[in-house]
Amino acid sequence: MKLVPLNNRIVLKEFKAEEKTKGGIILTSSQQKKPQEAEVVAVGPGRMEDGKLIPMEVKVGDKVVYSSYAGTKVDLDDEEFIIVTSDDILAIVE
Repeated sequence: MKLVPLNNRIVLKEFKAEEKTKGGIILTSSQQKKPQEAEVVAVGPGRMEDGKLIPMEVKVGDKVVYSSYAGTKVDLDDEEFIIVTSDDILAIVE
């Protein structure tokens, strides 16, 4: 199966939370910080504004930073994805 986002929606694959600190201390799941970085897996066509299509600023493969509690989590084929709108993307990591 494949997720195809509509309008100005973006499908993200979240990066794993850090399980160890830089000093080597193993963190329990309750202490792990929720990641705000993800990879763009699929992008919708954009949004309509005044009858014109405004294209998306991100593309598949981009690494992005998104709002902490943004989006909807979706499980598909034993993988977890997040569907967000373009407004939830805060930056592209270069």
